[in-house]
Parts: sequence; C-alpha cells; structure tokens
Amino acid sequence: MSPAVRAFARREWGSLYGTVRAALVARGWRAVPLTLTAVCLTSLFQVVQNQDWGYRPVQEIGSVRAEDPWWLALLRTPLSLFVPALDLPVWGALAQILLVFGIAEICLGRRRTLGVALLATLGGTLYARLGIALGPGTPLGLPASDALVVDTGPSAAVVGLAVYVCHRHGAFWTGAAVVLAMVIEAVVKPNLAGKEHLAAIAAVLALMAVEAWRRRSRTGGQEEGPRPGTRSWKPPIRS
Repeated sequence: MSPAVRAFARREWGSLYGTVRAALVARGWRAVPLTLTAVCLTSLFQVVQNQDWGYRPVQEIGSVRAEDPWWLALLRTPLSLFVPALDLPVWGALAQILLVFGIAEICLGRRRTLGVALLATLGGTLYARLGIALGPGTPLGLPASDALVVDTGPSAAVVGLAVYVCHRHGAFWTGAAVVLAMVIEAVVKPNLAGKEHLAAIAAVLALMAVEAWRRRSRTGGQEEGPRPGTRSWKPPIRS
C-alpha cells in the first residue's frame, strides 16, 4: 500500500477505527447492547411475520404506511425500525444493522444513535405523505398507490446513521459515497424506498446544519476545539 493511500485511510477512517477498536477491546459485545437488541428484534420479526399467524400482528405493531393516521404512524415508528422488508434477504438487513448501528452506538452513544435513527425514519415517513400529496406529476411526487406501501423499515435509519457518523468523525468521502449511492439507487429504481432513503439523508443533514449553527452561536463563530478526524482529537468511549 502506497504512503498516499495509507495517509488517506488514516485521515478518512482513523478516528472511526480508533474509537470502535478501543471500545470493543475494553468491553467487547457489552459496548453495543442497543445494536444486539436491534439484531435480535429484527430476527424475531422476520421469523414471526413469515408465519401464517404472525404476518398480521407484525403489520399492526410495526409497519407504517402513508395511508395510516399520523397518531398510528408515530406509535408504530419505533418498532418499524426493526421490521425487515419481506421482499429482501433478511441477512442483508441484519448485517447493515450490526455494522452501522454498532459503529454509531460506540461513536455516538445509545440515546443519540436511537434519536438519529428515529429522525431518519420519520423523515422518510413524512416525505411519503408529502410526495403522495404532490402527486406523480411533480419531481418529488409519488403515485397514490404508494400510500399502501410499507415504509423502509431499518434501511432509512441505517442510511441516516451512516451519514451522521461519517460527518462526526471526519469520514467525509465515505459519507459522500453513501449519499451518492442513494441518489443512484433513486434514479435507477425510482420507488418509494429509494426516495425515502434520500428523505432520511435530508433529515439528518438538517440536523447537522442545526448543530453546526448552535456551535457557532455558542462560540461566536469560533470552533469549540479539535473536531473528529483531526490528529489532536481523542475519541471518547461512550457507554
């Protein structure tokens, strides 16, 4: 590996790697209880919804559609993060949750990880309702039939967390690659899920903009200190 590649890898992923490695060495799997719970819940929902008796109960407690009343959608949203899509391999969803939720839980802490995941999911849910209201004749619109389609489940949360963690730890090229991949997905396969992924990213970008504004307001435009991804920044271990 050339020195230039090593230097790029150190700048891009050094902060993430150091934070995750330190937590796993110190605490092992105890560092990611939220992630392990998410994996177990997703596996459980997958098994249950594929039973003759289980499909309807899972839909009633964890599946969100644009046709649902707002109060019902909000009530179901926390569990909707862990209901995998029926038409996709569940192993892909489990791998994404284990990797992205695990890294986020270590780097951000449990509460912030769950908060960002819920924000990204709600962003997708809000977009679905807005898109259907706009109709298929507009660039952001959706056909009325999409009101019956189940929201993205864990994937919107995974995408939103990936972008947020990359931003917080200075992995800007990786974050940009995630955004570009979601844009390509939405262009190649312009369905509800692809557009909800972009809406989830938009919600997380809005959160990042608000956080940046608040930091500037507190410091009068000056940086508070070393930012993630810089050589002098020391990554904390979050419990």
